[in-house]
Amino acid sequence: MGVLCLGLRIICVKFAHSHLGLLHFPPGKSKLAETEELGQLRQYQSKFLPSTSSSSSLSSIMAARQTVMFLAVVFPLSGLIQGFQPLFSFHGKSTTHRDITQRAVLRKTAEVCRDIAASKGRDFSLTIDDSLSADKVQRACSSTGTSSSLLSTVRFQTSIANMYFSNAAVDVVFALSEEYHFDDETFERGRDVITAGVAAVKASVKLENFVAGRWTLGRVCHTLQDFYSHSNWVELGKTTPYSTLIKPDQLLENLAGLSTPTCRNCTGGNCDNNLLPDLLQQGLLTSGYFNVFSSAKPAGKCSHGGTFDQTSRQEPVGGINKDDVGSSHGSLHHKAADLAVNATMELLEDIRVAVGDKNFLRLIGLSQSSVLCFVIDTTGSMSDDIAEAKRVSFNIIDSKRGTQQEPSAYILVPFNDPGFGPLMITTNADVFKDSINKLTAMGGGDIPELCLSGLQLALTAAPQSSEIFVFTDAPAKDAHLKSTILALIESTKSVVTFMLTEVLASRRRRRSPQGVSSREMSQSDTQLYRDLARASGGQAIEVTKSSLSLATVVIEDSSASAVVVRNPGRPDHFTFTVDGSLRNITAYITGASSLTFNLTSSTGVSQSSSQSSGPLASFTTVGNLRRISLNTDNQTGSWKISVDSNNLYSVKVTGSDTVNVTEVTLCDSSGPTEVNGSLQSVGSGNFLVTFSGVPAGDFVLRLRGEDSGSTSRSTLSSFQRQASTQIKTSSISVTAQANNTNIEPGSTISIPFTVATTTNGVVNDSATGTFTVRANNDRSYTLTSPSRVTIAAGSGGKANGTVTLTAPASAASGTDVTLTIEAENAAATDINYAVLRLSVAAKVTDITRPVCQVVSSSTSCPSSSSLCASSQWKFIANLTDGINGTGIESVTIRQGNGTLNTSTVAGAGGENITVAHYSSSCCSQNVELAAVDRVGNVGTCVGQARESTTAAPTTTAAVNTTSTGGNTLIISHCLWISVVVSVLWK
Repeated sequence: MGVLCLGLRIICVKFAHSHLGLLHFPPGKSKLAETEELGQLRQYQSKFLPSTSSSSSLSSIMAARQTVMFLAVVFPLSGLIQGFQPLFSFHGKSTTHRDITQRAVLRKTAEVCRDIAASKGRDFSLTIDDSLSADKVQRACSSTGTSSSLLSTVRFQTSIANMYFSNAAVDVVFALSEEYHFDDETFERGRDVITAGVAAVKASVKLENFVAGRWTLGRVCHTLQDFYSHSNWVELGKTTPYSTLIKPDQLLENLAGLSTPTCRNCTGGNCDNNLLPDLLQQGLLTSGYFNVFSSAKPAGKCSHGGTFDQTSRQEPVGGINKDDVGSSHGSLHHKAADLAVNATMELLEDIRVAVGDKNFLRLIGLSQSSVLCFVIDTTGSMSDDIAEAKRVSFNIIDSKRGTQQEPSAYILVPFNDPGFGPLMITTNADVFKDSINKLTAMGGGDIPELCLSGLQLALTAAPQSSEIFVFTDAPAKDAHLKSTILALIESTKSVVTFMLTEVLASRRRRRSPQGVSSREMSQSDTQLYRDLARASGGQAIEVTKSSLSLATVVIEDSSASAVVVRNPGRPDHFTFTVDGSLRNITAYITGASSLTFNLTSSTGVSQSSSQSSGPLASFTTVGNLRRISLNTDNQTGSWKISVDSNNLYSVKVTGSDTVNVTEVTLCDSSGPTEVNGSLQSVGSGNFLVTFSGVPAGDFVLRLRGEDSGSTSRSTLSSFQRQASTQIKTSSISVTAQANNTNIEPGSTISIPFTVATTTNGVVNDSATGTFTVRANNDRSYTLTSPSRVTIAAGSGGKANGTVTLTAPASAASGTDVTLTIEAENAAATDINYAVLRLSVAAKVTDITRPVCQVVSSSTSCPSSSSLCASSQWKFIANLTDGINGTGIESVTIRQGNGTLNTSTVAGAGGENITVAHYSSSCCSQNVELAAVDRVGNVGTCVGQARESTTAAPTTTAAVNTTSTGGNTLIISHCLWISVVVSVLWK
């Protein structure tokens, strides 16, 4: 698994155990949206951006298990970054947003697994501390029923990476938005960012949209974590998180007023005591002001501090940030980081209670094995194909249910013409079975279908580095989406394989006697699918309908690492390294029927394509696909496949692995050009890979190294892995930014974008030209966009435009929408894009947690534990969300081994009351109930029975209950005197 990040903006690519993946690598430009105001800082950026003529860097993070690996291009712009350093501390002494997020996620995940184990009477021996790794947590959690495979560990680490890269991106996309960093004393607005984000995460999880939820969660964590670095919370002597930040129904108290001075000048560069003593004595909360363009700030106010903060040069000079150990208040950096970890865990706990343990683990990615994703043509001629899709999917479900290989989610997208969708995504295998069972082949009078529209939905819904299978027998009516699909393939690193039936050998489509075109695709129709498959590292498999069942075996082969992927279109030799870690090595060759090949092992043994079964392999041929199962026992080393064909073909070799990287290379995906990187350790398991340049055109990343994990061989052996997705260079820069990543149903959002031409990684200020602009979104929401933009003379080499996107009023909160903005030069020889993921989120109006009133509890428990099983105690409570609330959606047992039943009655004021009846044996004398309303607000109610040897008559007592909103309720109710029930609001 790995990540590749390019340029100032942190955009990342994962390459997982199933297939390595890379992103579109423009010479000097990356793909994540950037803040337009940062254009004035371009002079600082240009010296850090990679280009074909200047050095670029890859940072590889090697985790505890050798196969769990990250590669990232990072550029140390510490002066520009606000908050804890995003990803890396190059001196190794500071804690980063990556560290904070990963520690919190691992600890909270371990706690959830511990609680699940306890509820089921299982042992959980893992020590929960900051030494946890994804591998340790995943292995410990496997005893609670989750997968224990290496692939699951890799995907768990990938999911965590998604969160901390989304976290890091806030320092770029919202670099100058003070509320995202709690700068300028924006405490109310900063909490609003957290509130809206948490609501969006919970809404996404409710729709089982875990990918979107994960990215939103990362952004929310950044803002929460920055509070502890940018405010004076630590300086006030606080040792616990400020819980009010995640409880919008509580008041933010003791805020320093706008006219209240907060700082004095730092002396001699020492800012340790620049906070005013009166501020600290009164316990007033403040944060530093930050501006990269102006030194203006309110009189007497603290500044953030740092190289780019102009306000820190105006009295009172200096700053108070604790971003790293070298910051103005760097001596408090580690205390701030520890508080940020605990605060992040508190936030995760709130989400956990709202969505439940099972969905929480899915959100975090622990239970995420590969997904099963089908995009299926449902027109009249596809009945056989649909039947085969059903057969192979049902076989996968039935054979893998309850095993480590059971898919973590199921995605189905039907398409035809004039429609496509709806997208169906579920974690329930039976729901998927039911959905695919309901597919029927009908219609399709005209031949082209909306294949790419359906694929677009799948690409944006599936987790990154997924494998998607498309079934069709018709050309694409929406071929104009090709560049959009390529952009999504490159940004998601997903592999797309097409199962194409009835492809004509000739280039001319047959016609029926009546002049109506038949359903068969011509070679020119098929080429579109081949191009997309090639770009993703997938395959375009062309078979007859009667032989489709023989080709779908590739779907069951899909969880493996790529060893080599090539698409040359000429006779060539392909070498790949077989190491002791590889298992189930399979080669796939697609091409014309005239294609021949020869396989040579490391020991010099050969086998030709005329031998379907021989000393090295056995293979089958179905349509244009040759599937070759290699027998590599005791034959590690360099193998070779020689292919003889002048037509386009593809070669892909895959296998399962555990390895250690020693070499990283960029190589031309269709030729011999290679650029080797130099690998340098920077401590803490991090490695820096430096390239002197990148190949022109399309290229891929290849890893080589040693297999030190093999137990079957006494010596180290070499290994080789290659990314599936191609990287492309581009001299066009497309940057875009939405001021808000959430869009309300029925509202319109404007997204400004900028197109520029770069030379050697720097914007060419004197460039001119006209660019075709295409904007698309995967939900078919209404949008407007200019069809072209022109870089005029004297414009600084840039052209600006705006895309507007309107979410329908009926859009469900939690839905995500992916916007792609493409720019192509006038000669149609170069193209680049920006991809933005937005979330539909209804405005949060219900911020009040459910209220609990105890009705009664009964029966005393004996003091002798030997008698507890024969006695029962009961607890009854009324739970309400008020007349104006969204209503109680669920009540669950957080703690306790009893039975819970609920019913609903109408209250005197018209509100709905959920009555909770809990009963348990006296062996379990504690209960904690969690009530969640329809927008995810959580209230918890705790009851405890104390032991008694005698029974007592009933009486009336007063119990103080403290709500999560901070209000105290005096409630009278009946209970046995011998049973003391404490009801606490948390």
